[in-house]
Amino acid sequence: MTMLTNQTPQALIDGLDSLLEEERAALTHGELRKLEGILARKEELFDKINALTDLETEALDTIHGKVTRNQALLGSAMQGIKAVAHRMSELRKVRKGLDVYDRSGRRASYTTTGSLKLEKRA
Repeated sequence: MTMLTNQTPQALIDGLDSLLEEERAALTHGELRKLEGILARKEELFDKINALTDLETEALDTIHGKVTRNQALLGSAMQGIKAVAHRMSELRKVRKGLDVYDRSGRRASYTTTGSLKLEKRA
């Protein structure tokens, strides 16, 4: 992002605004691989904006709202990823076998025999 080296404060804010929109699009479209590159560019812009001494706080109000929105989207994406990981873990356990309890509370394990392929039906 060397093109932002000597830009005005408003140009830096506009660049960050645009980048936050790009981040939002990546999050809402599930393009999580793009986030790493966006994060690096965003950190660079934050550093440049934080170094400014003559910046009006009102100029950052819109940016603050977008940062908050994107943080919520990122949190939701993380919850989704954790849910998928948990579900995959449960499916692996079921493929290995099944643990059940009888009326007296004793555990019995049944191992799976046969194919471990998952059948998909329409």
